Amino acid sequence: MTMWVFGYGSLLWNPGFNVASRVLARLDGYARSFCMHSIHHRGTEEAPGLVLALDEVEGAECRGVAFAVAEGEEEQTLSYLRERELISSAYIEKVLELDMDDGRRVEALVYVIDPAHVQYCGGMPLEEQAHIIAHAVGGRGPNAEYLFNTTDHLAELGLPDGDLEWLADRVRCILS
Repeated sequence: MTMWVFGYGSLLWNPGFNVASRVLARLDGYARSFCMHSIHHRGTEEAPGLVLALDEVEGAECRGVAFAVAEGEEEQTLSYLRERELISSAYIEKVLELDMDDGRRVEALVYVIDPAHVQYCGGMPLEEQAHIIAHAVGGRGPNAEYLFNTTDHLAELGLPDGDLEWLADRVRCILS
């Protein structure tokens, strides 16, 4: 049975595992947003950045990519993703149903935010998000780079995200 992983943020442009195939997909009941303080990858404990997470919201949907893990690499991929995504306990690992653009419905590994976790920051105004993203830097580089890469890849995939596009424009203004 194929192992599927749902990408909605940095996995879109840096999955970090061998991908057998990619299919555009929709996850119902969750919204992509900068609702998680990043104290490792895109910020520090002293100056947290922001990273995308899936926030459970009734009636919401998130468009992204379903990645089929290369056959025989499921255990290695799961281990890698857990090390990458569960660096703190802010994400919860779930298996959820995705509706793929090719008509299939599959179960996929998805990392969603724990709204009870100290790193959760849902509902922050976009202007405040822009200022944090413009200035934060973490172990994997500038927070702005994360925003720009994600926004660019969503656009390339034909999956526009109005909030992310607004943030990218605003962060470029702040940085210039």
